[in-house]
Amino acid sequence: MKFDLHTHHDRCGHAQDSIRDYIEAAIAAGLQVIGISDHSPYFGSPEDHAQPLIAMAKSEFPRYVAEVLQLKKEYEGKIDVLLGVESDYFPEHVDIYRQEYAKYPFDYIIGSVHLSGGVSIFNRNRWKKLNAQQHIEHKEEYYRLIAESARSGMFQILGHIDAMKGFYPAFSDIPTPAVNETLKVIGESGVAIEINTSGKTKDVGGWYPSHAILEQALHYGVEVTFGSDAHIPSRVGDDWHEVSKTLKEIGFQHWVYFKNKQKQIVPL
Repeated sequence: MKFDLHTHHDRCGHAQDSIRDYIEAAIAAGLQVIGISDHSPYFGSPEDHAQPLIAMAKSEFPRYVAEVLQLKKEYEGKIDVLLGVESDYFPEHVDIYRQEYAKYPFDYIIGSVHLSGGVSIFNRNRWKKLNAQQHIEHKEEYYRLIAESARSGMFQILGHIDAMKGFYPAFSDIPTPAVNETLKVIGESGVAIEINTSGKTKDVGGWYPSHAILEQALHYGVEVTFGSDAHIPSRVGDDWHEVSKTLKEIGFQHWVYFKNKQKQIVPL
């Protein structure tokens, strides 16, 4: 059973091609399950399109859902198309996001922290001129938000939980117990984490999360899933077999995906 739960398309403004293109790429790559999970609109603003080139407009959201559901029917019997969304986690806007998502029949929702301390996690400049203690504080704030997102009950999956290393590889070496404490919370919350292979497209050149974090995730009973985070169709399923092999070597016996928000267990 080959699956990929994290894909984007042209609605978000920074990915290429249509939903259909990603489904066709999944079929060509031998997948049985493909999840469509573009960036949700920013619901924390009265503007229709508050974050162009980052997320879709609010007016596009119903059309996005309708298109995925139509393609789900069209491709039935060829590939299982799942309705997902990648949602930012903004503590101050949790209620409005929860209300919006309740309107639609999502198979799963990926919760991702892209902003920490009001700054993008991918902003290289945030690390300049910080002392060692400030490095720790930035990392701990990031993981505090991730732990809070796990406790929120809004998500089935947490996205790229060490992606702050994307353009700052030294992030992984900043010493703090916050990573293990967060993994413990995730395990207790029953939320899965994804192995996201898009890190290979960033400076860090590897997957999210690191092998060390995956080893600790296993210790804390955290479920894992797979997401390419493809922004071009050719990356659908990227490194799937390598990830499967690595998880088995670490000691995982299965991974999961979600359908109708119910966990589906897939042996490794």
